[in-house]
Amino acid sequence: MNPTTIELVGAALFALALIHTFSTRFFEHLAHTRPNHAGLWHFLAEVEVVFGFWALVLMVFMFALLGKAEATRYLDTRNFTEPLFVFAIMVSAATRPVILLAGSVTRMLTRLIPLPGAMASTLVILSAVPLMGSFITEPAAMTLAALLLRDGVFQLGISLRLRYAILGVLFVNVSIGGTLTPYAAPPVLMVAKAWGWDLQHMLLHFGWKTGLAVVLNATGLVLLFSREFLQLRPPARSTDERPPALVTLIHLGFLAGIVVFAHHPAAFLGLFLFFLGFTAAYERYQSPLILREGLLVAFFLAGLVVLGGQQQWWLEPLLLSMSSDAIFFGATTLTAITDNAALTYLGSLVPGLSEEFKYALVAGAVAGGGLTIIANAPNPAGASILKVGFPEQAINAGGLLLAALPATAVAVLCLKLL
Repeated sequence: MNPTTIELVGAALFALALIHTFSTRFFEHLAHTRPNHAGLWHFLAEVEVVFGFWALVLMVFMFALLGKAEATRYLDTRNFTEPLFVFAIMVSAATRPVILLAGSVTRMLTRLIPLPGAMASTLVILSAVPLMGSFITEPAAMTLAALLLRDGVFQLGISLRLRYAILGVLFVNVSIGGTLTPYAAPPVLMVAKAWGWDLQHMLLHFGWKTGLAVVLNATGLVLLFSREFLQLRPPARSTDERPPALVTLIHLGFLAGIVVFAHHPAAFLGLFLFFLGFTAAYERYQSPLILREGLLVAFFLAGLVVLGGQQQWWLEPLLLSMSSDAIFFGATTLTAITDNAALTYLGSLVPGLSEEFKYALVAGAVAGGGLTIIANAPNPAGASILKVGFPEQAINAGGLLLAALPATAVAVLCLKLL
């Protein structure tokens, strides 16, 4: 490895961003104890701001060391499709017509499960919705599941321990639940075309294993916390005015169009702008759009794209130095400190990899996708929606890591041993 000066700077800033991610509670505490600069501390306490902030620092260094032409060339060569798509899908999926429809489907499935209300609804949200991510994309599944949890079981006064457990299972299940198809999970999408992985390949090698892991994780959680669930009152039914069926169908049409054109920013952003116009025209059937939350998540992911582009010099040789067995656990671990799609993308650039190595790389990457906020692209979306249920509206990174470990272990066992 012969890294350039800017690559070393990028690696150092990436490390600082990781430390910052685990320190957001500290900045939130400063905001309350040092009110003179509370605005700054609140800004730095937003986990969605972290990578965007340090990406800005990297660009300052680039302008200073390499000049304007090289710095802007670097930005122009980054692919910001994923941040833009996550923003569009978050906002369009989190509308009243879509959420009310999702809630109705959830209640219908809940009635089929012989468990008390809160247990059954949590089981459905943590299993069926993540598996839907294989068809509506993982960011959409994360948004729907997080909103259903926020407005459902999180409103019932559950313990902080259960909140973290739900968050950990949700993140892991969304990460692995999108692997039934080759287009819904970002780490799979990065390699599917290059390696010729089609729907049949995903179902045979990943889908049935991850489907089993999703069900085991969700079932294990509701059984482990069964005593607390049994003490909860049944969740209240929504009192929101139900929009006409035609309005709901139009919303679903926009949502489907954005998903279909997920890899074509000009197309899905055009549809998104038409969607904004429609919601303004029929405002009485809408709840406030989550534009701020969506923009923050997009900012986070865009920062990760900018910072991540300077990590190839150490990540690629590290991955290629591992055997198939080592890469499985190595990818699971590395995913915790860098986006799992970045890992698989690096693998797709290397010719001549064995099928065992390819499977191990992707399986490890999706298995570790729930360990941290940055491990999987949809995680910041879920965190942005659910953080209101945590003290000082901040999710402790260490608490999330510990909460996600059991579900991650189940995913690892299913993907490694089955």
